[in-house]
Amino acid sequence: MTQAHLDTFGRPIVVVTGIGIVTSLGQGKEDNWRRLTAGESGIHTITRFPIEGMRTTIAGTVDFLFDGRVAAPDLSEKLATLAAEEAIAESGIGSHGDFPGPLFAAVPPVELEWPERQQLAEAVGRYPIVYHDLLGAAASGKFRPWHERFLFGSVADRLADRFGTRGQPISLSTACASGATAIQLGVEAIRRGETDVALSLGTDGSVHPEALIRFSLLSALTTANDNPEGAARPFAKNRDGFVMAEGAAALVLESYEHAVARGAKILGVLEGCGEMADNFHRTRSSPDGRPIIGCMTNAFADAGVTPDDVDYINAHGTSTPENDRMEYVGMKAVFGDEKLAQTPISSNKSMIGHTLTAAGAIEAAVSLLTIANGRIPPTINYNIPDPAIPLDVVPNVARDAQVRRVISNSFGFGGQNVCLVLAGEPA
Repeated sequence: MTQAHLDTFGRPIVVVTGIGIVTSLGQGKEDNWRRLTAGESGIHTITRFPIEGMRTTIAGTVDFLFDGRVAAPDLSEKLATLAAEEAIAESGIGSHGDFPGPLFAAVPPVELEWPERQQLAEAVGRYPIVYHDLLGAAASGKFRPWHERFLFGSVADRLADRFGTRGQPISLSTACASGATAIQLGVEAIRRGETDVALSLGTDGSVHPEALIRFSLLSALTTANDNPEGAARPFAKNRDGFVMAEGAAALVLESYEHAVARGAKILGVLEGCGEMADNFHRTRSSPDGRPIIGCMTNAFADAGVTPDDVDYINAHGTSTPENDRMEYVGMKAVFGDEKLAQTPISSNKSMIGHTLTAAGAIEAAVSLLTIANGRIPPTINYNIPDPAIPLDVVPNVARDAQVRRVISNSFGFGGQNVCLVLAGEPA
């Protein structure tokens, strides 16, 4: 390996050679990029299941892949499959069913959903039902496929079989940072010399009644049901909660040396990954912002760059009152008032909603597309600025700009934070 293939710390440079995306805006990165930069929203009234009596009745669901309801693991696997197929095809690596590296998959937590539970109850055949009865129905063997489907690792296991990835696939869940964590694990594996190639992805198809109700009980979701496309309002004064959403993104990661040797087109560089845990609260951020500040600082240190080297910030930007404020507090401390005022920042969640487990991967993919196309997607629905959060959020309309380096923020419930520094092709 020559010096040209190493970063300033003597580690293999990690590049991206394939990108795949699926969101409520559509399938494929071209369609998603076109609609993101046009300021279109994929958020709509839920039609997949009954919504009567719910406080929130909108989401960024992906409804164009199946005619009817499917369980979350099935939809999550389908979304991941489409994203991975697109990324691998673009990279031109390996052969069909023979991917020459490991899989790092961010997948949502899984559990039996209400339709499956009802079928278990009906198998008991009498009421009232106690827990022991449900165990007996489950032990009958009739529902064995559910046991296999609702195992946490089932999505990644099936993806590994389909794409022929190497070794045991890694399934991970670090809340809203999960997609970024999957990328971080791929970067670190290549840097350690364990592999020259990795497939990192995040997927989430878990909008179902129980998940919606749980987030509602946390008062985390918007209730602006009458105007779905205008409901996600990151950094605006009238923001009132996030919108649940679904989607997936996959990146093919390679060492720079490996990519150059096979003549691959390089789509960008993963320069640095930072993380810092926040053990303050299960859902709230530490009021002093230290974990967010530390996470961003760690990412810059890992990349060997400074905030002055950043041209654009892809925000976590969930549209919840507290999260957006804390992200601003953290960025202000890291960038300083003058640099932050000059740095455009936008939230993809204003258009696609919060894709939870997939968000970090989708936003990393969009960050790379921003660099490649020299165009910054807007933060839509920014009509009432919040004077307490004075930011250039690229309001409502995309902006042409030379973007060489991006930091993409992912701050998860439970204090699981990851920031990625991404750049264009090495000189």
